[in-house]
Amino acid sequence: MSTLPPCPKCHSVYTYEDGAQLVCPECSYEWSPQANPDAADAPRVVRDAVGNVLQDGDTVTVVKDLKVKGSSLVVKVGTKVKNIRLTDGDHDIDCKIDGVGAMGLKSEFVKKA
Repeated sequence: MSTLPPCPKCHSVYTYEDGAQLVCPECSYEWSPQANPDAADAPRVVRDAVGNVLQDGDTVTVVKDLKVKGSSLVVKVGTKVKNIRLTDGDHDIDCKIDGVGAMGLKSEFVKKA
């Protein structure tokens, strides 16, 4: 009987070792045996361009001119964005910018104000 832990993603008992990693043949998930299995359930931390942790309701400043896709508008450097909302996905921040409207921003292009 195997003493390997079950897959943290699909809970399959058919895990096997592949070098220093453990692998699940059912869902193809790979993980380190030293990794914390509860780490996948931990809340995601979103950081700005300089490494500050962002939270819902923060005010941020844009650090690079950003072209608005599908429009001729540009969000200029130094634009303050108030009351941000953090989301999952490619664009980490949902917000409303004066003169532009509602849009999504990537956290790498903002700095906490």
